[in-house]
Amino acid sequence: MNFEIAIKNACKELKKNKITSALLDSELLLSKVIKKDRKFILLNLDKEIDQIDQNSFKELIIKRSQGKPLAYLTGIKSFWNYDFKINEKVLIPRPDTEIIIEQVLDIYKNKNNVNFLEVGIGSGCMGLTILKEKKFFKATGIDLSQDCIEICRFNANKLGVGDRLKLLKSDVDNLIFRKYDLIISNPPYIKKFDLRNLDKGIKNYEPKLAIDGGLEGLSVIRKVIKKTSELVKTRGKLILEIGYDQKEPVKKMLNENNFYINKIVKDLAKNDRCIVSTKN
Repeated sequence: MNFEIAIKNACKELKKNKITSALLDSELLLSKVIKKDRKFILLNLDKEIDQIDQNSFKELIIKRSQGKPLAYLTGIKSFWNYDFKINEKVLIPRPDTEIIIEQVLDIYKNKNNVNFLEVGIGSGCMGLTILKEKKFFKATGIDLSQDCIEICRFNANKLGVGDRLKLLKSDVDNLIFRKYDLIISNPPYIKKFDLRNLDKGIKNYEPKLAIDGGLEGLSVIRKVIKKTSELVKTRGKLILEIGYDQKEPVKKMLNENNFYINKIVKDLAKNDRCIVSTKN
C-alpha cells in the first residue's frame, strides 16, 4: 500500500466518524508513524508503506475516529511560534490563550527585568513562550500535577529557557509569600454541570483538573485572585483567562481584592476571554 491509498482509506474512515479535519489529520498521523514531515508525504505519494507502519497508522486512525484529539496522538502541539510536547496529563494549548502572550509582550515591551508567576503551568506553553520572547525575564511556575511539572521541564529544556524557570508542585494557597511583577493564569473555569456538554475530545480525554471550575466555574478563579492579591507587587499585573460569560463576576472579585481593571480582551470568536488588571 502506498501513501496515497493509505491516506485515502484513513480519510474515509475519519469522515465516517464525523472528523471534520479528516484529510489533514490523516496526513499528520502518517507523518508521525513514518517519522517524516507532511511535505515529504505529499511529495512521495506513490511510496510504499511497510506492514508494521501500516498497522501503527491504522491504530492511530481508530483512536482518532473515537474522538481522541490529534495533539494527544502526535504528542506535539504548536503554540505561538513553538512546538510543545504534550500528553493526556496536560491541557491542549489553544490559540485563544495566545491573547495572554500578546498582552504581556505589549505591556512589557520596554521592560526587561520582570519576574513573573504562572499559576497552573500545564505544558508550559504560556510561561515558556514569554521566556523565549523576553530573554531577561524570570519565571516561577506552579501546578498541582507532577506530570505537568515534568512535561513543562522537558519543554523548558528543549526551548533553552530552563535556567530562568523555577518549577514547584504546589497549590497557589501554599505558595511561600513573595512579590512578583506579573502573575498569569489560565485556571479551570468550566462549570461542573457543563462538562458533560463539552466536545467528546475534551470531555473524554483532557484532564478534569485543568477544566473543572466547580459549580459556578469560578471556584479556582476566586482562589487565584484572592491569593495573588498578596503575591503581586503594588502596580503589578494579574492577567487571567476566563470563560465567555464570566466577565462581570470576575471583575467584581478583582475589585474586591484591590485590583483595577485595565481591559477585557476578546478571543478569535469575539467572546470575552482575558482580563488584564493592576494591583492598587
